[in-house]
Amino acid sequence: MKHFTVAIIGSGPSGASTAFYLGKQGIDTVIIEKETLPRYKTCGGGFVNRGKKDMPFDISEVVEREFCQVDTYFNNHEKCYYSNKEEPIITMIMRDDFDNLIVNKAKEFGVTLLEDHKLLSIDFTDDKSILKTSQGDISADFIIAADGVLSPTAKMAGYKNDTRNLIPALEYEVEVSETDFKRLSKTVRFDIDAVPYGYAWCFPKKNHLSLGVLTTKKGKINLKEYYKKYLETLGIKEIIKEDAHGFQIPLAPRTDGFVKNNVFLIGDAAGFAEPITAEGISNAILSGKYVAEAIIESKLDIKLAEKIYLEKLNIKLLPELKSGAFLSKFFYHNNPVRKYLLNKYGQYFNNIMVDILHGDRPFPTNVSEKLKNKIKEKIFLKK
Repeated sequence: MKHFTVAIIGSGPSGASTAFYLGKQGIDTVIIEKETLPRYKTCGGGFVNRGKKDMPFDISEVVEREFCQVDTYFNNHEKCYYSNKEEPIITMIMRDDFDNLIVNKAKEFGVTLLEDHKLLSIDFTDDKSILKTSQGDISADFIIAADGVLSPTAKMAGYKNDTRNLIPALEYEVEVSETDFKRLSKTVRFDIDAVPYGYAWCFPKKNHLSLGVLTTKKGKINLKEYYKKYLETLGIKEIIKEDAHGFQIPLAPRTDGFVKNNVFLIGDAAGFAEPITAEGISNAILSGKYVAEAIIESKLDIKLAEKIYLEKLNIKLLPELKSGAFLSKFFYHNNPVRKYLLNKYGQYFNNIMVDILHGDRPFPTNVSEKLKNKIKEKIFLKK
């Protein structure tokens, strides 16, 4: 039975990035992937510059398109805001090519990739863990759960009650007429309120559109009907080809920890998608970097690695997610307060959000506390 220091379950951006950083330091690492790469992965494929600028290598070979302008519509075009940058705000990728690129970069540092290996179970022992796969067993000291929102690995590790806020989304890869593609491929657009408590998006790729709809509201909702309405909004009359994919996005981190036994959760398995835009690639890669650094800095001590990983999460990522969850409630609730603020400060807020996505300013933290203090100041001044 082959033994590895670190076994990573899943070859998406979080798992592949972890493998890259560990492999670069010479740590014996394996990626266990149930499919054969490259494989299609459901995702809008909008990689914001905030995450892209932290990539440790050039990704230009897998870039489909880049956009320096983001158009945001509210209330069915009642309000429209346009924000621009000299450098791309959002880079369009296809996840099969993107994920495969990171994996190949990791393999250059000696990382092992086991394809067509479905993880079946984990036997935890005092000194190592036995991972039973569809093609045999391997053992490892550390296990990284990077197997996405459903994360069978997390369940095997003992996570029983899912404390993440999982929201539904539909994503379509759509080929349209040449006329419609030319018209819609000039910019990235978000249509807030195209779905109740959610939004629709139009992401132009190399020769097709990635269109999607999502909602943050609990309960039954017919996303297919809202997608059809969005096609009307976009003025698309002819669809040459259309592939639909349903998925879930975790808009809140787990509340019952990110490490159990020797299993570390990262990316969507941990619930690290950004709550306002629901973009998950950037934080997936960032959490992969954090867990790799924790293992490296701990000198392969599991308890110390857990401590370091949690410390890293609490410095930036978790506070940002907390504030993002607070702000998203305002963002997606179409009420008089939001209407007033959009009328008065809409372009300003849109510019701030684009600054954050571009990586020009940090994501705000402690937002609720700051607002409470502002209110107290106003009350005190009135007195």
